[in-house]
Amino acid sequence: MTVVDPAPVRVPTTRRYLMCEPRHFAVEYAINPWMDPTKPASAERAVEQWKKLRDTYRSLGHTVEEIAPVPGLPDMVFAANSGTVVDGRVLGSRFRAPQRAAEADHFRRWFVEHGYRDIVMPAQINEAEGDFAWTGQVLLAGTGFRTDPAAHAEAQEVLGVPVVSLRLTDPRYYHLDTALFVLAEATESRPAHIAYYPEAFSAGSRRVLARLFPDAVLADTADAESFGLNAVSDGRNVVLPVEATGLADRLAAHGYEPVFVDISELRKAGGGPKCCTLEIRK
Repeated sequence: MTVVDPAPVRVPTTRRYLMCEPRHFAVEYAINPWMDPTKPASAERAVEQWKKLRDTYRSLGHTVEEIAPVPGLPDMVFAANSGTVVDGRVLGSRFRAPQRAAEADHFRRWFVEHGYRDIVMPAQINEAEGDFAWTGQVLLAGTGFRTDPAAHAEAQEVLGVPVVSLRLTDPRYYHLDTALFVLAEATESRPAHIAYYPEAFSAGSRRVLARLFPDAVLADTADAESFGLNAVSDGRNVVLPVEATGLADRLAAHGYEPVFVDISELRKAGGGPKCCTLEIRK
């Protein structure tokens, strides 16, 4: 008789998030393969989906702060691209696409107005948590389409944490947070646990991930295409798109609790739950 090891007991930790209502949401330009300005997009429906995402976080016990949306910045809803916060240090963003450049200073001012003093705006192209994932021990840093490789060294210097560079190779997964997310941060007794889509990465990066995270949850093409990797985990509860059912089953087998949300309207701009969610780590 085969004995199957039980899934580990997963313990959630309360989080603090910064979000921006998509009041001015639109797909007016194409800066990733998911965006098509010829197809209609509804700001009203985007707001409805966003509010359900925000309320889901609150129902799980997390704190959600909000920054006011700005007319003319339809992608400001994707707050994750606007800052990386580790131990209260804030590394701002510098967007590659000129259409999004103005977002960075609005988020910088939010941090200043809310008492943050250790803020650095980057010299290199750096799309923040779009390409940076904190594991509790190291910062996984993506490059290939948006964030410059030199921004990885800058992040290490500013945040004072070790950085592991990973190269993305599929333009559909233009940010790290479309291909990888942290399920549980490292603790003194347990290493970090992640999920990722191997085919989004270069061969060398796949070997690095396999070496660092041998027990990672591996996603398939259906998971990735549904933006299942653009998920948010508190160590137990994993908020992910309703279409990512296969990934949800694998997460449940590892002791996690999938929590589904509908982000179909926001996906028209290439975004999902994580894109809308900047985590503030004190």
